[in-house]
Amino acid sequence: MDNDRYALLVVDMQNGFCHPDGSFPRIGRGLEGAMEAVANAAVAVGQARAAGIPVVFTRHVYRPGRPDEGAALIRNSPELAGVSGLAVGTWDAEVCDELGCTPEDLVVDKVRFDAFQWTSLEPLLRGLGVTALMICGVVTNICVETTARSAFMRDYPVTLLADCCAAKTRRLHDLSVEVLSSYELAEIVSVADGFDAGEPRGLTGRVPSHATA
Repeated sequence: MDNDRYALLVVDMQNGFCHPDGSFPRIGRGLEGAMEAVANAAVAVGQARAAGIPVVFTRHVYRPGRPDEGAALIRNSPELAGVSGLAVGTWDAEVCDELGCTPEDLVVDKVRFDAFQWTSLEPLLRGLGVTALMICGVVTNICVETTARSAFMRDYPVTLLADCCAAKTRRLHDLSVEVLSSYELAEIVSVADGFDAGEPRGLTGRVPSHATA
């Protein structure tokens, strides 16, 4: 819709997930093409900032002692606690430097895949007057897809910046993109193909709906 007010939501692009020295690579759960996705996301962040479009970063973090991690996530990544992965206040938990996130930026911390669950994200977006979302980040088929679905169910039109996302394997990334596209849960675009996050209404750089990249 022409009157939509957009925000760019950057999901969990933290050192722990993306940086080669992060906790997930160290426990054998690194993401294919993660730093390339971060580089593309940095372009999108710059475009959005220049156009005055709000940028919101999420961080998946755990408090000391990890009481908020939860049984399901402990079973999902049992090795993570052993390396203090995503512990609040650590380098591992911080947004990658390439994205230029500062203390003045909008940051929402979360403890589940869905960035809307138990967080201030929805009231923040409402307060900003946001009616449509551009989403990028990691992990494509987990936190990104879950958040995109949750946004869709809240009636936010979603634009997924596919080349600003990464998963454990390219195949998992592609499958997630295909699902979101096939069921029209998100418009699929690519920064490398010309999409400008500063002018999202044009949706230039759109990836055809049959594509999985």
